[in-house]
Amino acid sequence: MGVVRAIGLMSGTSLDGVDVALLETDGERIAAFGPTGYRPYVDDERALLRQALSEGAALTDRWQRPGVLAEAEVLITRAHAEAVESLVQAASIDRGGIAVVGFHGQTVIHRPEARLTVQIGDGPALAARLGMTVAYDFRAADVAAGGQGAPFVPVYHQALARGLDRPHPIAVLNVGGVANVTFVNGGDPVACDTGPGNALIDDFMRARTGHPLDRDGDQAARGKVNEDFVARVLAHPFFDQPCPKSLDRNAFAFANIGLPDFTVPDGAATLSALTAASVARVVRLLPEPPRSWIVAGGGARNPTLMRMLADRLASATVETADAVGWSSQSIEAQAFAYLAVRTLNDLPLTFPKTTGVDAPMRGGVIARP
Repeated sequence: MGVVRAIGLMSGTSLDGVDVALLETDGERIAAFGPTGYRPYVDDERALLRQALSEGAALTDRWQRPGVLAEAEVLITRAHAEAVESLVQAASIDRGGIAVVGFHGQTVIHRPEARLTVQIGDGPALAARLGMTVAYDFRAADVAAGGQGAPFVPVYHQALARGLDRPHPIAVLNVGGVANVTFVNGGDPVACDTGPGNALIDDFMRARTGHPLDRDGDQAARGKVNEDFVARVLAHPFFDQPCPKSLDRNAFAFANIGLPDFTVPDGAATLSALTAASVARVVRLLPEPPRSWIVAGGGARNPTLMRMLADRLASATVETADAVGWSSQSIEAQAFAYLAVRTLNDLPLTFPKTTGVDAPMRGGVIARP
């Protein structure tokens, strides 16, 4: 299959909304970026999804949808359909010209050690509503084969970074609810989750102020970092484990790390510093120190976090994805468009040095309207 048009979707662990993006690709090279969009969750929807994450922690069967999980799956499918429909209408996109829609769904539990990962979202229902072919359930095959099932977009990061006019090696850092890094320097990508991304900061702000995040890092900029707390969390064995490795969003929940009674500014500053420090900690686990860091995801829109990353990665340059001509907001949605085309073309999605799977692994399930 040559270059086709695909739409990708992503609802991350930060639970802010659905990103949607069009990409032109053959599943190996990126021919062109297309229009992007965003469908935010409203407060009631976020509350339902947070409850689904809480109840999802008890799942032992990836097909079960007890309690609110069934209701949340309907919401996820509808919200993603609305995101595609809005993009198609706003950009006057011919639905018949879209080869595939990449639908990641919403992760509610990720326990690869138990060979369990669950992303809610009904792929066949989405295909029927949109009248388009949908690729979904991307992570399951990797986890079933003994892989970590995350991080999942390094092959797209590699396609982006391979020809980038920056000193190599390049590290592409995605700071969503969990942060992950892809090391690019020729050959198959090397990748892993680095630790908490925005999840702890967002949860702290919601609990203490009712706001969903520390917008622009304003509170963190006013606070004082408790370096003893950061060092104590970084003593967790996860941070010494070699790549590849992955985290569930709630692996470092407050109940597990003994969060002190911080003021709002000090808590935001300290949790932001934890994210930056955990990224810096991963450098020694990579094949060699990256010379250039490109930051995507919600964290790229936080100037305070970007300053902290620059300080702790001072031997390298640190830039946002937008600064190099990519899209910080839409990079993961674009990635799932790319992965959907790779699924159609029977190309591998994950690799031994990205998820720990024994051999390059195909994945994804196709639903046709």
